[in-house]
Amino acid sequence: MIAYRPVRKMGTTSDLQPGELVIAEKMDRISRLPLGEADRLVQTIRQRGARLAIPGLVDLSEVLAEAEGVTRVVLEAMQEMLLRLSLQMAREDYEDRRERQKQGIEQAKTLGRYRGRKPNRKVHERIVALRQGGTSILETARLVGCSPSHVKKVWLHYTSTMVADGA
Repeated sequence: MIAYRPVRKMGTTSDLQPGELVIAEKMDRISRLPLGEADRLVQTIRQRGARLAIPGLVDLSEVLAEAEGVTRVVLEAMQEMLLRLSLQMAREDYEDRRERQKQGIEQAKTLGRYRGRKPNRKVHERIVALRQGGTSILETARLVGCSPSHVKKVWLHYTSTMVADGA
């Protein structure tokens, strides 16, 4: 029996079972990772005995099941090459889009049209209150529902503002 698990809901590979099928809805789900990390993710999935399926990517697993000897080795190498090539192309496309977005934001800033996202004052106030109460960064992030880096950023802004104000 094959159990299906979408990549976006996977979270961790530690609980993968042999025979599970991990479905990446699009190559984009994996290509957001740097190529080395994406490679490690694919290898971990395979080491756990699970299979990775990506719609739109040629899957030779049915042909491989019947192949033997040199034919099997060649088909496995082709499958691996197709996956790596697709990952590389998707990653380059992802990086190009991010770069164009960055350039567009910079251009909008110089023209005075971009102001960025407005801070969520309630979240900031809650972060500051928790940190003033001695709550750790990780616990604050968990309680507020944000990342630890966001807690650090808000706390740094608050403490530098307090120093600048002479408090």
